[in-house]
Amino acid sequence: MTTKDIYVKDIRAGDRVSDIFLVMEKNLAISQKGNPYLNLKLRDMTGEVDGRVWDRATEMNNIFQTGDIIRIQSYAVSFRNVVQLSISKITVADDPAINPADYLPSSASNSSEMFESLMNIIGTIDNPHLKALLELIFSDEEIADSFQKAPAAKGFHHAYIGGLLEHTLSVTQLLDLVANHYQKANRDLIITGGILHDIGKIYELSFKGSMNYTDEGRLIGHIVMAVELVDAKIAELEGFPKQLALELRHILLSHHGTLEYGSPKRPKTLEALIVNFIDDLDAKMNAFGEFISNSGDESSWTPYHRLLERFIYRGQVPDRGDQEDVE
Repeated sequence: MTTKDIYVKDIRAGDRVSDIFLVMEKNLAISQKGNPYLNLKLRDMTGEVDGRVWDRATEMNNIFQTGDIIRIQSYAVSFRNVVQLSISKITVADDPAINPADYLPSSASNSSEMFESLMNIIGTIDNPHLKALLELIFSDEEIADSFQKAPAAKGFHHAYIGGLLEHTLSVTQLLDLVANHYQKANRDLIITGGILHDIGKIYELSFKGSMNYTDEGRLIGHIVMAVELVDAKIAELEGFPKQLALELRHILLSHHGTLEYGSPKRPKTLEALIVNFIDDLDAKMNAFGEFISNSGDESSWTPYHRLLERFIYRGQVPDRGDQEDVE
């Protein structure tokens, strides 16, 4: 497996950086003197860094595309107190031994362990039709592999490799607790809906290079694609009850809660309502946590979160002067 020598988090002004990075963005621009230059945003699993190509920019722009993994030769400089790479050489890194996990953020939890936990929950389902459906879906090696690697979103929550599995497991574990509390709701249907609610994201999001939406994701979306997948698998099962299939499809179609958030239908069953609120809770908890973690620790408040439309309180920041006086 090809390994990296230096990660973004370790780059300092003055370093000579010859290594491999994922191209998140690139833009050919014109300087004030009228010369073309290339703006790049590069990343690995530890973060992002800007890059600039000042010489032979047009030529280098034709070498690679956004989403490619490239090898660069560069020199790290400080520009307005931010480290930036001045790049002199670029080649596409097409070594099959390159580990994609080195270039995209990944879940802190072990994907194999999370997947095993989810399969164990499937084992607790009593309804034979729902259990058979889930076992059929996850016995498909391509689906199971993609499900363990996919992000849950491009940017809002669980936006990293393994994020879909992490989110789904968390949602399902919470649903198990809630189903035991609201016993009038069908626990097996709730659990099945929770496990499958975002499965369409394995087709909606591309995560082989940079994380972005597929054409199908933009044109159709994960909600409809999840229903299509479930319908196709139900068709392979003999005697699957039509009413059960109808109620499961409704959970998938309504799990975003409201029309303006992309749900074709609003929740109209106990099970759909529960899945909607728990999904929303887990997504927002992750979004809060990630934003707090990535916003530094200089203030008791984070910067304004555009999607959540609020500042987030992180708690009182200890007085650093007082800390230094304590022995």
